[in-house]
Amino acid sequence: MLKKITLLALSLLMMAPLFAQKGQNAVIAFYNLENLFDTENDPLINDEQFLPEGDYQWTEERYQHKLENMSKVISLIAKEYGGPVAIGVSEIENRRVLEDLVATDNLKPFNMGIVHYDSPDRRGVDVALLYQKDRFRVIYSHPYPVVTEDDPDFRTRDQLLVTGIIDEIDTVNIIVNHWPSKLGGEKRSMPKRIAAAQVCKHISDSLMQANSGAKILIMGDLNDNPDAKSIVSYLQAKGKVKDVGVNQLFNPMYKLYMDGIWSYVYRDEPNVIDQIIISYGLLNATKGFKYNSARIFRASFLLTKSGSYEGIPLRTFAGGNYLGGYSDHLPVYVILDLIK
Repeated sequence: MLKKITLLALSLLMMAPLFAQKGQNAVIAFYNLENLFDTENDPLINDEQFLPEGDYQWTEERYQHKLENMSKVISLIAKEYGGPVAIGVSEIENRRVLEDLVATDNLKPFNMGIVHYDSPDRRGVDVALLYQKDRFRVIYSHPYPVVTEDDPDFRTRDQLLVTGIIDEIDTVNIIVNHWPSKLGGEKRSMPKRIAAAQVCKHISDSLMQANSGAKILIMGDLNDNPDAKSIVSYLQAKGKVKDVGVNQLFNPMYKLYMDGIWSYVYRDEPNVIDQIIISYGLLNATKGFKYNSARIFRASFLLTKSGSYEGIPLRTFAGGNYLGGYSDHLPVYVILDLIK
């Protein structure tokens, strides 16, 4: 099994202020929460595993522990910058789990709002955006479905567009994604991720056609690495700054991937399927907020300490066994600088 990989040490600055002041840096993040389900049966979706009598014996105690773990992680992401102004999340069952999450003691001080729409995904998992209401004001939101011509019965997560204003200074557009998995094999499933890439490109292209300086952040669990066909050929995200022109996209996760820094491990292979991709307008801004850097949050408590899974994310379940961990993904985030 994959042994501990010490590729990116992230120290938590315990003496740093909890909240950044308005008019300073802004952090935008993404985190796959790995099956944040409540304990109630929803007859419209396939949530039977996550019930007290289900395969995972998903009791209220385990649910509350999951909320505590997820809220702890979110509260510590980029703590030195005041935490995420906005954070996209995936693999959440419904709005109720988000309301429970932001009401935890760890997240109450952040005064977080929620943008969420129910998706047609058969398991019932959705994407959403959480945001600090004191720093981010939502002015528009809309879900976009992903459909495939060759499989009209295919159902997956919608893509969520949220437009908002940071610190009453600058407008950004955030597109939260959770692209179809590689279930059935990479080759067989690739057309579904290509369809998702095309939807995402349509959204971002529309925003940039209306405003060539539009500041866009495409985030999510894309289930493909930064060099995959879906991202390079269809979303057309460039991996190098010098290659990015007006109305084009830059993928800062490409360099992290090429440097061997990962956010997810599958069959002992390190991956960067959790990504934040930005627009030319955010990369080359001359006023407001401008892209600074991209990072993966790799606190030591998120990783398995010993055994055959040493060094990889400590999950809630592994091999059907309850571990009481966090997620099989690590959070990713970007830092935006305010041009003064």
